[in-house]
Amino acid sequence: MHENREATLKRLKRLEGQVRGIARMVEEDRYCVDVLTQIAAVRAALKGVEKLVIDDHASHCIEDALASGDREDQRAKFTELLELLDKARG
Repeated sequence: MHENREATLKRLKRLEGQVRGIARMVEEDRYCVDVLTQIAAVRAALKGVEKLVIDDHASHCIEDALASGDREDQRAKFTELLELLDKARG
């Protein structure tokens, strides 16, 4: 992680608090729709973190592989990115 490291950590810490809040809601037997609403918010926030990590990978890892001129490394990094994007859609 490079330029997005601090933003990623900040978001993950916020997510950690949100997940603890959901656990508390379940313990308190809160209304299902309220719990589901919070779960949806966590899922959306996690997608934001995922986007930061993918962006960092593209901006640094792939960029470095392209600059290296090493075709095998370039192919490997590109394949990794495609696999990440495929997982992100799932």
